[in-house]
Amino acid sequence: MKKPRKKVKSKKSRILLWVLGIILVIIVSFITYLLTSVTSPKIVYIPQGSVFKSISHLQSEGVNVHKIDAFILRFLGQPQQGWIDVKEVKMSRIEYLYTLTTAKAVSKSLTLIPGETTEMFLRQVSEELSLDLTKLHHSYEKHARLSEGNFVPETYSIPNEFSEEQLIVHLLNESDKKMRILAQSYNMEPESPKWLQIVTKASVIQKEAASVTDMPYVSSVIDNRIKKGMRLQMDGTLNYGEYSHQKVTANRIRTDRTPYNTYKNKGLPTSPICNVSKEAIDAAINPKATDYLYFVRGKNGEHVYSSYFSTHHQNIVNATK
Repeated sequence: MKKPRKKVKSKKSRILLWVLGIILVIIVSFITYLLTSVTSPKIVYIPQGSVFKSISHLQSEGVNVHKIDAFILRFLGQPQQGWIDVKEVKMSRIEYLYTLTTAKAVSKSLTLIPGETTEMFLRQVSEELSLDLTKLHHSYEKHARLSEGNFVPETYSIPNEFSEEQLIVHLLNESDKKMRILAQSYNMEPESPKWLQIVTKASVIQKEAASVTDMPYVSSVIDNRIKKGMRLQMDGTLNYGEYSHQKVTANRIRTDRTPYNTYKNKGLPTSPICNVSKEAIDAAINPKATDYLYFVRGKNGEHVYSSYFSTHHQNIVNATK
């Protein structure tokens, strides 16, 4: 009876040694993994969201991190958000992940207002961040898909040390991601001609509407006038580029020969006239069901709409009294 017990005991010992051996291999492998090197830019951007989103973004930027690092990072703490300075270009993995949770933010906030043109936005960027305007223009022309309407208006986090080209590429990439998500929410592709037409219409709405609630009504006027073969004749389309904040005069209407002049050209401009908000895009896709053809800004700042020119003329008279 004793011999079988020894065999059982010997078998259990072998299993225990086997398990301990596996555990030891795992521990050694894990420590070895933590000591592998990570190569990264000194200044990195950490988006808002989970640690998995942070790791995914770093991967997209060429940093040699992996999904398992998200679990390690969660154990170490929450990474800083925005642009952070990790100091070293190369360090061990454990040092790098720990640094992501302790590094200081090195960024400024930059806000793009809905309805602003890229020209005015680049001037703002040049002034606020002390960057070269000519280089900003050159970088934009080099990387932008469209001449206007590429940026998504919101507040961006910008690192203190950033070249003109790096800034433009970052803003375009971030805007492209947001625009792609927005387009796909309407089952459209952001590169399609249909989406370009929607963004172009939204840019006109953005310039003309007195408020967000006003946007679907302006959208309906645009559609109604196009259906009837009428020119849009909207001043906002002439507030493109450097003319963003200039009053549109009769002389400007007569002499402007660009596709933006909707007093001379039928339909929408061939491309956006400004950077648009998601509210303007939604209004472009979902106009109010009206038969309005005209509107004028009333004394209270809100638009007064009408379906007949005679009524519109009287509304103009009332607005100027």
